[in-house]
Formats: sequence, structure tokens, C-alpha cells
Amino acid sequence: MYEITDTDMVLERLTGPTMLDVLARRPWQVGSLGRTLGRLHDRLHALPAPKWLPQRFATAGDDRVLHLDLHPGNVLLTRRGPVVIDWRNAGAGDPAADVAMTMVTVGSAEVPGLAVRLGRSLLVHSVRKGCRTDPAGRIREVAEAKLADPYLTPAEAAWLRRRAGGRTGQPGC
Repeated sequence: MYEITDTDMVLERLTGPTMLDVLARRPWQVGSLGRTLGRLHDRLHALPAPKWLPQRFATAGDDRVLHLDLHPGNVLLTRRGPVVIDWRNAGAGDPAADVAMTMVTVGSAEVPGLAVRLGRSLLVHSVRKGCRTDPAGRIREVAEAKLADPYLTPAEAAWLRRRAGGRTGQPGC
């Protein structure tokens, strides 16, 4: 960030494809890209949350910085490495909730074709392999929170309702 005013922010211009674009062009890289996404979670969650961040999915006092929308469409792959973008949902809280949000966002995404759905499952599995945080304890709560998204398709909402209803041990989440 170079400058902030009451109405504007001047940010560094980043160039590079999104992780989602690379996945579409090079699906054989799904494992390594998923592990990269998991490691990005770990790097982010190493940061203590500043007091001014809104508290979401709170802890017992060790809140960390959460992105809460960290998926392949929000990671630019630049020459200097991956950069996380789109911070409008950021908050302070439990890292497990942030990883769970990635799991339910990727898991519930309506995607066409069997090959793509299998790739999605591999991506979710690879994120978990690359990340030290276990999201299992927050899946149901995060699925319930995500159901408030007004832009969900009916199929995405149905998938989330199944997770919120207690079936959290399913593959892909």
C-alpha cells in the first residue's frame, strides 16, 4: 500500500494469473497448488490479530488474522510468489475457521464435469496436507455462516445445508 485517503487506497499493481486460472490451464498441478494454499493459511495465521479487526469465530484470547475467503480465485501467482488478494471479509479469530471456510467454499462450489469435481476433491485434500491447522471442529459453524451468502446457487446452498446438518465427515470437507 502506497497511500490511503478518506476515499481511496493506492496499492501496488500485481501481475500474474490467479491460482484458479493456473488450475484450469494445468490441472496436473492441483496437488502442489493446494499445498501452497495450505501454506498460505499457515503464514497468515502466524500473525496475531490487531485489535481493530472485527472478531469472527473467536478464540479464548489468541485470535489470529483470518482472510475468510482464501480460495484459488483470491491468490495471484506473481514472479515474487503467491499473493493473497480480496481482504474484504478479513477478521480476527480461530485459524481453524479460516481453513474450514476454504474447505466449504471450494467444496460447495458448483463446477461442471466429473474431472473437475475430482480435481476439486484433490485440491481440498492437498490444502489439508499443506496446512498445519485442522478445520474439522469448525466445519459445521462455518457452513452455517456461509449459508447467509446471498450469492449462493441452490446447489451450493444444498451442499452447505448438508454440512451444517451434521454430515461433516464427507470427502471434500
